Amino acid sequence: MKAYFMFTASGPLVALTNMDAITHPRALEKLAAKGITKFVANEIPVELAQARYGHHFDIVSQDLHETDDLRILDYNGQRAFTNFHFSELGKPIYYESEKIAAAAS
Repeated sequence: MKAYFMFTASGPLVALTNMDAITHPRALEKLAAKGITKFVANEIPVELAQARYGHHFDIVSQDLHETDDLRILDYNGQRAFTNFHFSELGKPIYYESEKIAAAAS
């Protein structure tokens, strides 16, 4: 399982996935279904997310299926933003859908 802090157009959020990367095609498909087609994501240690969210983390992570699944742990941007220090975030991963990139050209 991996945890990601994400900056999106609607604000920060925290996602959990059992895929090997947030840019896995199935993860991108699931994010697009939620209206998220452009983001900056930083991996965070799963143990840190578990410590910060406690029982809520346990409930959300139990919903992860064994294959290609993604769950949003925190939609509350203010809480997500204050739950993690920048020093706790991994290297940024930048993503924008091809449609957004083409529109900007």
